[in-house]
Formats: sequence, structure tokens, C-alpha cells
Amino acid sequence: MKKSDHLHSQNHPGSGISRREILAYSSVFGTAFLAAQGLPVEGAQPQAQTPTPQAPAKRYDMKKSINLWALPYPAKMSLRQCFELCKNAGFEAVEVNYALDGDLTPETSDSQVAAIGEMARNIGLEISGVCSFLFWPYSLTHEDPARRKRGLELALDMIRVARLLGTPNLLVIAGSTYVPWIKDDPPVPHDVCEKRAKEAIKKLLPAAEKAGVYLNVENIFVNGFLHSPQEMVAFVDSFGSPFVKVHFDTGNIAQWHFAEHWIPILGKRIQNVHLKEYSKRTNEFNLNAFRPLLDGTTNWPAVLDALEAVGYRGYLTFEYFNPYPYWPEALVYHTSDALDRMLGRKA
Repeated sequence: MKKSDHLHSQNHPGSGISRREILAYSSVFGTAFLAAQGLPVEGAQPQAQTPTPQAPAKRYDMKKSINLWALPYPAKMSLRQCFELCKNAGFEAVEVNYALDGDLTPETSDSQVAAIGEMARNIGLEISGVCSFLFWPYSLTHEDPARRKRGLELALDMIRVARLLGTPNLLVIAGSTYVPWIKDDPPVPHDVCEKRAKEAIKKLLPAAEKAGVYLNVENIFVNGFLHSPQEMVAFVDSFGSPFVKVHFDTGNIAQWHFAEHWIPILGKRIQNVHLKEYSKRTNEFNLNAFRPLLDGTTNWPAVLDALEAVGYRGYLTFEYFNPYPYWPEALVYHTSDALDRMLGRKA
């Protein structure tokens, strides 16, 4: 009897492991993993011995950045401590987050904002961009006119903050047709969403152009809007302004699409990039589905080649929402090391 034929009996002889138990393990860990443990798995193919990949043959001329959501700020670390950790780990830049509480808020004075940018540069970091969760509760396309008005006010203030920090990049969530985790919010029809989003961007443009700040529209995974690269291109190009660009997120479309397929279509419109790792081995799509870099199924060589082919030389910003509760610096150092290997800086 062949080894795999044991599954056709009730138990694996001598092990006490039933076929049902083997199948249960297979459903969780996969047949290849179980076969590597010497357990009999139906239909498992032997894994080919492949050499460990070496560093890329070429070096990619892009810059390492990390969003501060990957660090326990402000609960356990100050902004200065975060900057110092990122610098010590080898990052060239950080992406900061604008909120209603903390160091960067509507109440933060011009001089205080400028001092934060200066602190980062003195430590040896650039500010790769400004990001904000506030585009969700104060969506530019919300059904409540008061919410839309407040969202526009906050976005205008984000332009001020970006200018004073010394960064040309503001991430913008143009709008949402539906937010799945807020069940009581009424859905917004697609045509209405697009109309409101365009009106909002047009209102923001004069301030952005005067400040020299790009409004970088991000592709989002649960907003029901701009879900194909062709839609994104049409939306961005409709403004006829060099200050409306794309903040491309590799993970936000990973459940259905492939980042390397979006990049050639978006082309020179890409002004900033979020690196988010995702595993297609999972059957869910929420914030907890995102993984540390390289612990997923993203074809990073193809993504980097596609970015290089369209002439992208900007920041690659790791975005993650679950800072480690213990030794949080480990995630920061791991990410820096992973980026060094991806960019051909380390063998």
C-alpha cells in the first residue's frame, strides 16, 4: 500500500490519527505543510527543492518609509520616540497621521506643526506624507451635508499641515458609496458619490495648488468607489490638474486584483505608495487580514518591476494597523530589513 493510500483506511496505522482528523488539519494548514511533517495527505505533491532567492540582480531606486500606525503611538511612545526608532531601524521617511487628538490636529498651531517637521529632519527623516482616518467619519461624499462640510474643512487643514511639515503629499479618500462597519449609514448611489467627490476635490484644489501639495487619491478596499484602475484614471484626469494624483495601495485591492496589473495603467499618476501585505490564502478582507511584509502572497518582484517601469522613484510606505503589544520595535526592524532585501540593498 502506498503512503497516500493510508487515508482510505479509518486510521493511519500506528498513529491513531483518523482520516477525518487529517482532513481537518489539511483544511487549516494545507496539504503541502502536512506532507512536510511526514503525515499522509491525500493528493499531496512532493515539494520541489528550490534554491533560496538571493538579492535582486538590480537595485531599485525607491525610498523606505513607514506609517506611524505600525507603532504604538501615542499610547506607549511619543512622536519623538517613534521618529528615533524609525531612524535607528534604517528608514528614510515616516508618514504621519492627522487626527482630532495628538500632535497633529486642527488645533495644532503653525509653529507647532513646523517644529514637528524640523524635529523629523534633525533626527534624519523626511515626512513622506500626511494620512488621516478622518476621511471615513467625515466623508467628502456623506449623505449628511454637515459631515461633508466638516470633512472639507478638515481636508483643507490637512493641506496646511502638509505644507508646514515640508511634505508635498496628502492622502485623500475621495468618497464612499458604503461603509460596511457603519450599518446605519445610508448608502450613496455611485453617480451621487462621484458628483460629490469631484465637487469636493475641486474645492480643495486652489489651496493645494497654492501650497504645492498633491491631493493623492487612494484606492480603498471597502468604500465601493473607484474599484478599477480605469475608473481611477478617469477620475484623476477629469480635474486637469498636476496636483491631483494617485496614492496607490498595493494591499487594498489584493483580494480581487493584483497590484502589478494596476501600476502600468495608473502610470505617472502614482505620486505615493502604500505597501500593504495581504495573503490570498485567507477568505476574509478586513484590517486584520493585512500581514507584515513578505508574510503574504504579493508578488513583490513583479510589483517593484512595474513601479520601476513607470518611472516611480518615490516613497514605499509600509502601512499596518496592529503594532506589536510587546517589543513593538521588532515589527519596525523587520519591515526595514524586508525593504532592504526587496530593494536590493541587502543580500
